[in-house]
Amino acid sequence: MILVPVGETLALGAAAVVARLEDVPVTPDGPDARRWLLDELSKAPYQAAKPNWFDLLSQAVKDWIGSLFGPSSGTLGPLLIVVLAVLIVALIVVAFVVFGLPRLNRRSRTPGEVFGETDRRDADALRRAAEAAAASGDWTTAIEELFRALARGLAERTILTVNPGTTAHGFGARAASAFPAERVRLGEAAGLFDRVRYLGVAGTQHDYTTLGQLEARLRTARPDALAPLDEQAVEQRVGQSGAHGGASR
Repeated sequence: MILVPVGETLALGAAAVVARLEDVPVTPDGPDARRWLLDELSKAPYQAAKPNWFDLLSQAVKDWIGSLFGPSSGTLGPLLIVVLAVLIVALIVVAFVVFGLPRLNRRSRTPGEVFGETDRRDADALRRAAEAAAASGDWTTAIEELFRALARGLAERTILTVNPGTTAHGFGARAASAFPAERVRLGEAAGLFDRVRYLGVAGTQHDYTTLGQLEARLRTARPDALAPLDEQAVEQRVGQSGAHGGASR
């Protein structure tokens, strides 16, 4: 619909009345002319051309914004802009404080491989699979799934990453950098995973229970520091520690 301003609408209506008067042999008095004009403006084309509430609101907003930058606004316009900018920044800061840093959804940041297996299950799903295997007495599968759940859980919390090619011992060393107090138990857990996964050693209920206790502690533990991004960084750190140790001896 093409909108015609009110002034143009009245002009069109007046022109139509004038054309009508040219066809009328008599000259109307004031009330008749006014009535004819109102009758003409009440017709559908003129009513359709009237601005609706949205048009009036849009024009009012445009006029208000224009007044902020007009010559009569003085310093009021820039002051309002500064106030609005401060409010926006404050709202963003409050959002970060309340909700934390935005993160990618779990599926998008979950790697597709963990310890040689293409697997996109999250930590909760891996943990449930371990519990199901343990309930059926399959301790070997339960240990494998629970160790993967441990690694995936730390990756989901962005404490460390598990890249394609990451080994169980590489993961254990990097996790120990974030949780030094669990260094020995993480090394034992990595060795347990390798034995049941690659050496054909049958897992036991005791092994599963011990690993479950470690996984439960690390699930909510606060890291002392973020782990290195890859095994190479761990090796460099270990090498530096060894060099310092040799120098001290």
